[in-house]
Amino acid sequence: MPKQRVNYVCQSCGSIYTKWAGRCDNCGEWNKIIEEIINSGVGAGPKSVLATGKPANLANLSGKAEDAVRIISGIKELDRVSGGGFVKGSTLLVGGDPGIGKSTLLLQAASALANRGRSIIYISGEEAIAQVQLRAKRLGLEKSAVKLASETNVETILATLENEKNIDLVIIDSIQTLWTERIESTPGTVTQVRTSAQALTRFAKKSGASVILVGHVTKDGQIAGPKLVEHMVDGVIYFEGDNSHSYRILRAVKNRYGATDEIGVFEMTQNGLNEVNNPSSLFLDQRDDGASGSAVFAGIEGTRPILVEIQALVAPSPLGTPRRTVVGWDSSRLAMIIAVLETHCGVKIGANDIYLNIAGGLKITEPAADMAVAAALISSLSGSPLQREAVFFGEISLSGAIRPVIHAPLRLKEAAKLGFNCAFSGKLHTQKQKISGIKLVEFDNLLSLVGAISGKNK
Repeated sequence: MPKQRVNYVCQSCGSIYTKWAGRCDNCGEWNKIIEEIINSGVGAGPKSVLATGKPANLANLSGKAEDAVRIISGIKELDRVSGGGFVKGSTLLVGGDPGIGKSTLLLQAASALANRGRSIIYISGEEAIAQVQLRAKRLGLEKSAVKLASETNVETILATLENEKNIDLVIIDSIQTLWTERIESTPGTVTQVRTSAQALTRFAKKSGASVILVGHVTKDGQIAGPKLVEHMVDGVIYFEGDNSHSYRILRAVKNRYGATDEIGVFEMTQNGLNEVNNPSSLFLDQRDDGASGSAVFAGIEGTRPILVEIQALVAPSPLGTPRRTVVGWDSSRLAMIIAVLETHCGVKIGANDIYLNIAGGLKITEPAADMAVAAALISSLSGSPLQREAVFFGEISLSGAIRPVIHAPLRLKEAAKLGFNCAFSGKLHTQKQKISGIKLVEFDNLLSLVGAISGKNK
């Protein structure tokens, strides 16, 4: 009989302890450490094999490298985020909150590939085959030649896949439901998720099939999230959005075969997820006419220019400590913009409640949004709307200077395409490229922007 070894593993970060503790020293989370039993000894998997490895073949950097063979799904937004299609022999992790639409998107991708003559296997660990068939019928995909299975045992899944020939794509929904006989802990624990992901990754490299793993992210962290397997896979894509908005954002955060920070935009309808070819027009569709505190930011997500509305509300605070509420942006960066306005521009704004929102549920991390945020704050504080046909982009330094940002021509072209005729930015110290139909107004510092907005409002 194999011996049993007990480990105590943090379900948030995967740290292993020899005894139980209430708080994880690595991530600081409380009550996340649980007991997991790991077999050791004869018949217990990798540890039972004698350490008699063979020398590996070494190669030079100058060797002939072949381009990655990709499987194009035909869903342009998905192919954009994945870098041009799924790479054969790679493993892709798709993460997101439960109910966000991961299964719907992947079922649509599986159907599109099957219609192109590809061999696709969809394995669901959460739903029965009848439930997957019902979703396919609702989406109008029931005639696609996608092979279905409902299974959670890793050994059974691998035996099924090895029995098939010339598999192009395997979808596992989801990695948290899988369990292997090598581990005695429950499905969803750190050890089970890690071991299952390793086994499926080895199968992908060995067979040449693309494997997509679905991972759920829960707010309470009781189920091990995809952070634990990100280092094992070749690409990580997150599906973002919430139930209050109909559109979803597909964002690449890791890609060994393509660019990161790419986004794809989908709209959730009763017939499934539809591609949004022009996200800028979607995010600006419900923009209020003549509202103060609204500024349009010309941003870049990956290689795609995108325009979004930044909404700010500055209101007198009845509290000793004013509120700061931020949705879709970095709250620390908002505090920096407020401090620069107070210190270098003489704008008395810090004693007010400040609310900032990125319309449409999009999350922005680009520093180029500083100028648009500052303009929205000034507009809300003064109670006067900004120029409707203007966009803003520029990074603000702690000295109050407005710095230029990259890809200015792309931002200007997108703004001109959507009917904007004016753009406010920092000084572009490179050769200026004129964009037909749009006027470029450059500023050296934030004080001059405040003066321009105040002068307009007088």
